[in-house]
Amino acid sequence: MEYYNYIKAFHLIFVITWFAGLFYIPRLFVYQIEAFHKPSPDKEILGKQLKLMAKRLWFIITWPSAVLATLFAVWLLILQPYWLQLPWMHVKLAFVLLLFIYHLKTHQYYKQLQNDLVKKTSSFMRIWNEGATFILFAVVFLVILKSAINWVWGIIGIIALGVLIMLGFKVYKNIRNKNPDA
Repeated sequence: MEYYNYIKAFHLIFVITWFAGLFYIPRLFVYQIEAFHKPSPDKEILGKQLKLMAKRLWFIITWPSAVLATLFAVWLLILQPYWLQLPWMHVKLAFVLLLFIYHLKTHQYYKQLQNDLVKKTSSFMRIWNEGATFILFAVVFLVILKSAINWVWGIIGIIALGVLIMLGFKVYKNIRNKNPDA
């Protein structure tokens, strides 16, 4: 199985590009929502450009990366099925399921905004943007530590991360209110 590490490398590359897309697309949603509330012609010009950027990111990078990361992951599990017997892998796969749910919900927001249906605020999208961050932290720590036992520390860590992100969001919002160009 000399090719196992190559498959693992491709899996990791596509996980990284998948997350890159998931990190950036909600930022584009923020800009789309804010552009939607601008006067003409800015609304139309910005809206058209941001829709094109979102479409390219979503269908050229994010979706293909999600599919390829999944295919390489399945291939790895076929080559090393004993991973499926380990408790930390069960927890990791639960987070991967959560990632797919996050991805599909993000796709729903993408379709709404492509059709000029603005149902969420830019503040909501700034918070939504952090969903992938929580999942990434959880999965990386599970894979590196290979432990599903330290739930107390894991929960404390996720809560601390959430508090820090919310504090950062609040500080940034205050800065934006004082200086709208920030």
